[in-house]
Amino acid sequence: MNKFKKYCPNVWIAECDEECEKGDIIELETKYGNDVECEVYNLIAQKNDKYYYSIVRVEELSYAERKAEKYNNSVINNENKSSQYYNASQEGREFLSLGEPIKVGHHSEKRHRALIERNNNRMDKCIEFSKKAESAEYKAEYWANKAEQITLANPESIEHFLYQLEKATAYHKGLKDGTIKKEHSYSLVYANKEVKELKNKVETANLLWKD
Repeated sequence: MNKFKKYCPNVWIAECDEECEKGDIIELETKYGNDVECEVYNLIAQKNDKYYYSIVRVEELSYAERKAEKYNNSVINNENKSSQYYNASQEGREFLSLGEPIKVGHHSEKRHRALIERNNNRMDKCIEFSKKAESAEYKAEYWANKAEQITLANPESIEHFLYQLEKATAYHKGLKDGTIKKEHSYSLVYANKEVKELKNKVETANLLWKD
């Protein structure tokens, strides 16, 4: 059975029992027992009769896009429920707007108190679902931004990190020769660290995705 294997942050590769070729569509089992179709890219390693390949899921939406869609749907559902409870809380609005006091001992007292309690409970629910919608909206925005980010899990990450490396290298060089002013005493140290990290990412991206 082909399985997902964690390779590095944000990157999962395929652990296969049999050898595959670039472009093959294979099924991988998730930890939840679901089967997912993936396209094979490069052979990363061969160990203990297992083959390890970089892969891309054959899906219309990425994980981040699916999460964003899920929370956007949650926004709509919670906003609808909030509106429903708000509309329900308007029961007896004309009567209550008159400001009539509760007539203690009168036959209308029980109905009057029950109406106010119902509407208060409905408004509490209205606020509760409104807050849930607000929370879901924040999460939807977060995952939508994630969906636009390029990570090592994307074949286009080679060009992306090469470009980032070029910029980081130029910035580091400028700090060293004095053409770029240091913002603080650790500017050069941080810039050097950034260059090293990007070099590692470029190497990893090439291993995963280079033709």
